[in-house]
Amino acid sequence: MRLSLNFQLFTLNFQLKMRRLPVYLLLDTSGSMHGEPIEGVKNGVQIMINSLRQNPQAIETAFISIITFDSSAKQIMPLTDLASFQMVDIRATGTTALGEALTLVSQCIDREVAKTTMEQKGDWKPIVFIMTDGIPTDDWQKGLQNFNLCKKAFTVACAAGSGADTKILQQITENVVSLDTADSQSIGKFFTWVTASIGVSSTKVIDSGKEVVGMGELPPPPTELNIVV
Repeated sequence: MRLSLNFQLFTLNFQLKMRRLPVYLLLDTSGSMHGEPIEGVKNGVQIMINSLRQNPQAIETAFISIITFDSSAKQIMPLTDLASFQMVDIRATGTTALGEALTLVSQCIDREVAKTTMEQKGDWKPIVFIMTDGIPTDDWQKGLQNFNLCKKAFTVACAAGSGADTKILQQITENVVSLDTADSQSIGKFFTWVTASIGVSSTKVIDSGKEVVGMGELPPPPTELNIVV
């Protein structure tokens, strides 16, 4: 009985001290994503979760949150460990409130990501992946101001198809990639790369105690993904 209690206390102590790697996915669910693109997103997220569950480093550190944005932004999945993650159904409708999504993710980071204190280290720097196929229809610059005020995050943006404006995304982050088309195969390749990037980031923080700071530290993107310079 004492051994079991000691083990439970050890496990609780380990969980309290564990530094999480927070990953936020900001996914465009506007009307233009209806049909094949949104199905590609849903399949891509599920395959990503299944793959990361097979990665010992990722399952130890990676916590995933999903924020969707159409006419408004919603956090449909709070920061959740991989074992507990269950995808919520998403549908494509409305406009493209990217600015609201940037404000929301900044609020979520402030609320969910543990900060370093005198007693213990906080979580690792969050990673934010943004995918959109269109141009923002709200005040995205105000959202960007809010995003820049929150705890810094390593951010990658993906312009899916010709309808997205890479110049706007480059004002959000210098790490921008693009897909020529927003079909399910291309979107699937993007999520395969996101999966590999989370895996590399998990390994890096566990093995070296250092965080990813640039695109050069992530796996090379597949041929379907173009690095925007």
